[in-house]
Amino acid sequence: MFRIWAKVLREGRIQKQITYSREEKFTYAGFFGYLAEICGELDVPTPVLLKTHLFNYAKFNHVVFRPADFMEAVDFDRLVLENIL
Repeated sequence: MFRIWAKVLREGRIQKQITYSREEKFTYAGFFGYLAEICGELDVPTPVLLKTHLFNYAKFNHVVFRPADFMEAVDFDRLVLENIL
């Protein structure tokens, strides 16, 4: 089982947040699927997932997506995903 805390931030304040959890074991191969489900629940577009995003999540237990990481215009400053240990 794993849990991810997802936050949408604008000007340093949390606009939306969810705790995403799955009973299955976490895999990096399935990270894009987790990201797409999280974005669907938050009602925000899904960002482009790069190798550096995966490395940051693996090394630091969190990843930050900025407006430049989205193909569509977004009205927030950051989408942050944190691993809940």
